[in-house]
Amino acid sequence: MSKPGLLVLYGSQTGTAQDTAQRIGRQAQRKRLQVRVLPLDDYNVADLISEPLVVFVCSTTGQGDPPDNMKVFWRFLFKRSLPAGSLRRVDCATLGLGDSSYPKFNFVAKKLHKRLVQLGAGVLLPVGLADDQHDLGADAVIDPWLSAFWGRVFALHPALADRTPLREEEPLPPTYTFHFLEAVKEKLEEEEVDEEELGGVLRPAPSQARPFAARLLSNRRVTDASHFQDVRLLEFDITGSNMEFAAGDVAMMFPCNSTRDVLKFCELLGLEPEARFTLRASGSTAVPSRLPRPCSLRLLAQSFLDVGAMPRRSFFELLATFSSNEMELEKLLEFSSAAGQDELHGYCNRPRRTALEVLTDFPHTTADIKVDYLLDLFPEIQPRSFSIASSLQAHPNRLQILVAVVRYRTKMHEPRRGLCSSWLASLDPAQGEVYVPQWVKKGTLKFPKENTTPVIMAGPGTGVAPFRSALQERRAEGKNANILFFGCRSESKDFYFRSEWEEMVRTGHLTLVTAFSRDQEEKVYVQRRVKEKAALLWDSIANRNACFYIAGNAKQMPSSVCDSLKEVFQEEGGLSSDEASEMLEAMERSGRLQSETWS
Repeated sequence: MSKPGLLVLYGSQTGTAQDTAQRIGRQAQRKRLQVRVLPLDDYNVADLISEPLVVFVCSTTGQGDPPDNMKVFWRFLFKRSLPAGSLRRVDCATLGLGDSSYPKFNFVAKKLHKRLVQLGAGVLLPVGLADDQHDLGADAVIDPWLSAFWGRVFALHPALADRTPLREEEPLPPTYTFHFLEAVKEKLEEEEVDEEELGGVLRPAPSQARPFAARLLSNRRVTDASHFQDVRLLEFDITGSNMEFAAGDVAMMFPCNSTRDVLKFCELLGLEPEARFTLRASGSTAVPSRLPRPCSLRLLAQSFLDVGAMPRRSFFELLATFSSNEMELEKLLEFSSAAGQDELHGYCNRPRRTALEVLTDFPHTTADIKVDYLLDLFPEIQPRSFSIASSLQAHPNRLQILVAVVRYRTKMHEPRRGLCSSWLASLDPAQGEVYVPQWVKKGTLKFPKENTTPVIMAGPGTGVAPFRSALQERRAEGKNANILFFGCRSESKDFYFRSEWEEMVRTGHLTLVTAFSRDQEEKVYVQRRVKEKAALLWDSIANRNACFYIAGNAKQMPSSVCDSLKEVFQEEGGLSSDEASEMLEAMERSGRLQSETWS
């Protein structure tokens, strides 16, 4: 039997599934197996019928939705016209990456696995359901799943065991090679992108590939100066962008690393920040389109490589292949092994240690890193999403977002900072013009078109952002049946948009219900206020067909609000516990109950 090639296809929203897919690809290379690793939407799905061996790695986004880079594949695979046995020649396995704190845990992987079976594919093993909530993270499932996968592959194809695999510490070839330009005035390559175009001036349809450079108009703190949390309202000028958005849509943008981290990165690796290079890719890999040609090392570290993030296990696996220092190599191999994952979590995950701090802790290994491996070692910065907090009707040619600046302490000396929120907070339009490339993506929240349908919104903290957009939009359209449950810590310190809500209440556009959790001895949350307004909510939902929306932190609030709603149904509607649950589920199926949550 001939040796099959392995195809690894991934759907990834934040880079985690991509990292896992690339890890599987490296394992295949070490087993001397021909392998391709691709995003699902970069693969011609019509070729799938002739692939002998495929691994699917996918995450779940939103409310059980596929990631952006597998949506085309998803639509094709679920066409009713596909013959039942069309994948009968394909052996495959599916690995899902998810978070069990979300109600649709690993929904995409489960549904994909079921569809592959329907289409006749040979399923090598049960679908893997990795869980970020596990004490050891997703690897607690991924490690044994991969071991079982390779066992099945070798059982089906014994010839694969004929050749001796590469040792774990043996470096694989780099995905890219750097070609440095000797002179600053050297002629640019033909495919170089014009700088004005990079700035977004010439782009009629903003997208991830071609974002629009929106000018920052204001960056205002909206929490009291004495409050522990810094929350900002940022406003951008999108004149000439052709951006269109509705309530519930999100703004997307790529953040930049701090100047301090960029300089530290170049110092640790002995790089000249202004040195310019072009990239050459190996095999069928494409050069990242976001990088200008040529590109400076400073720009690479500032805008592309996620140098300040907490590194994944793959980072330590690759570092181990560089190390010539016995003590450092021993520790790196431990962190890379399945047995060493508790040690790795204690060293890296729990204190949220950054990649730059790891490099500082392994100086001899860092000195051995070759520049060609930078894009293998450091993941690409992923775009961040923010619920749009304004309406085009209320603010033409403007886009506003509400951003909580992430900053917290661990046992590390330096506070941990969120990359995008810290970067946005640092931007000061008073010091000169500031442009932030961005684009708009359709959100998961959809608001009713009928003027008479009431809308009930529960949005504590920054979860209120999409509801501000909705209320501005609905007010402009004359839709006055609006109820907002807003919660925060203190009426005087973090009551976002208070004056706007009070004006809407005064003009009859809004019923406002607030919960200030720390303004009295007993903590009061939004879910309690929901129960207290049982009569109003039952009338709106049961008699007036109201839609209910939840936005905010995914940990406890959404489920607590839903539990309160069930109590409302029982108290005011006389339903049993089972009937209340069924009513809530029916609302969710029909789109009358929607949520947008994040962890």
